Amino acid sequence: MIRRIALALCVMTAQATAAPESYRLDTARSTVGFTYDFPIGNNRGTMPITAAEMRIDLDDLDTSRINVTLDATGVRADLPFAAEAMKGSELLDAARHPTITFRSTAITGTLQEAQITGLLTVRGTTHPITLTAGLYRQPGTDPKDLSHLTILLTGTLNRHTFGASGYANLVGPEIGLRIVARVER
Repeated sequence: MIRRIALALCVMTAQATAAPESYRLDTARSTVGFTYDFPIGNNRGTMPITAAEMRIDLDDLDTSRINVTLDATGVRADLPFAAEAMKGSELLDAARHPTITFRSTAITGTLQEAQITGLLTVRGTTHPITLTAGLYRQPGTDPKDLSHLTILLTGTLNRHTFGASGYANLVGPEIGLRIVARVER
């Protein structure tokens, strides 16, 4: 009887301390979008994701980790001349700094409303940033199927913090972020 109780406790402990699981980013269905203040036209853009490493524990977000790399040379904007200006030395300086990276340092909250704090590197300059995140089942999936998820991340950053200060008379300092990540186990 004691052996059965000990075995049951071991199984329960193993289940309670499940490790984060690896999720793969579906780059074709995921977007990194941004907005910026500009006096004319649309003020939106996107940037391609080149790599993502995600270890997510749905039962204990604190143990989850996310690392993402973006391609600064592939930035797109609704105004074509704006995309070229963004790649230039006064903003992203994509020729010298072709990637933008984010590495999470803490994830807290709930699956529907989490805070992801991490280190963002733009133009070779690294600063902390906090994003708000929600994790959702993808439409059309079974309610118990958590192998296909959508993560919505939102936040803002001040571009001057990263040395992207060009065109200050045309573009505001705040950049809004809206990231939709479709992930699979």
